[in-house]
Amino acid sequence: TSQHFDTCLGCLACVTTCPSGVQYDKLISATRHQVTRNQERTFSDNVIRTLIFNLFPYPHRLRPLLVPLFIYQKLGLPKLVRKTGLLKKVFPRLAAMESILPKVTVDSFRDNLPEVIPAQGEKRYRVGVILGCVQRLLFSPVNEATVRVLTANGCEVVIPKSQGCCAALPEHQGQAEQAKALARQMIDSFENTGVDFVIINAAGCGHTLKEYGHILADDPDYREKAEKFAANVKDVQEFLASAGITAKLNPLIEGDLTIVYQDACHLLHGQKISLQPRQLLQQIPGVKLKEPVDAALCCGSAGVYNMLQPEIADELGVQKVENLLNTGAELIASSNPGCSLQIKKHLELQGKTVTLMHPIELLDYSIRGVKLLRK
Repeated sequence: TSQHFDTCLGCLACVTTCPSGVQYDKLISATRHQVTRNQERTFSDNVIRTLIFNLFPYPHRLRPLLVPLFIYQKLGLPKLVRKTGLLKKVFPRLAAMESILPKVTVDSFRDNLPEVIPAQGEKRYRVGVILGCVQRLLFSPVNEATVRVLTANGCEVVIPKSQGCCAALPEHQGQAEQAKALARQMIDSFENTGVDFVIINAAGCGHTLKEYGHILADDPDYREKAEKFAANVKDVQEFLASAGITAKLNPLIEGDLTIVYQDACHLLHGQKISLQPRQLLQQIPGVKLKEPVDAALCCGSAGVYNMLQPEIADELGVQKVENLLNTGAELIASSNPGCSLQIKKHLELQGKTVTLMHPIELLDYSIRGVKLLRK
């Protein structure tokens, strides 16, 4: 049972395709919790899982580790490690983690967003923003772009300092008690903020946040709070498509810019969000949107799947990148940090230098009038 469920991506395509409307996402989650409780794992499996679950959901633990990683990259060691292939032979899962490591920058060590950021012009909404774990450390420009786009469109932004992990990682991997504890902390962080909506810019996190009512269904103290919180969660693209863009949008480049949008599984299958990101991108002057073959195919990231099942993940990553490149698009728009890391890895392996950005970064550039450089 453990082997069968460990090789399941949890991409939730089964939820979309099932003609009977079976809620496979909840069945997968419940089964993974049972597997974790009842199945013995190998020593190496336990080591890597312990490492992941005790580091990734806790940014304050992860941030100090960025120092040696920063030095490691500055010394040019990643190229040497990958060229020898030794790490892949001895510790394939550790090699998989190393292979998707994004560039650690000075921004990764900063935590400088204020707790309340006023709206520009007339205030239309008061919204909370969730920073994420990996997102806040390694994709901080996406969070900063999110705040700028929201404030430029009449939103007062609230970012509680007490917020932690959304619980997606432990929830998707059967760590029930850890997931519940993190969900309670998140609910408490936003309880007295008076926000109209809670905004998230990462697909996997968004799906879990919207499932809080299910995760805490057996908790009498939090059940109602969880349902109310989940009802107010919106993916940033979902929110903007509904609220409307009021700021002026400028071209990103001289002439037309061809973009291919990459559907993140937990956005497409988990949250049923597909049209909204495309509609927003098409509002940017000069943008021409391309559609890839088999757009619903998982890229192989699937949370931490590409670290736990690297071989299968690589097969999917190769196919996904080929499909995206075959559109001839100049830029890839991706709404999830895990997907972005996986796609960037396979673009590099194929020797391609196509730019990859979050759609919210493109909207931010467009609002601020920042031009992209053509490669």
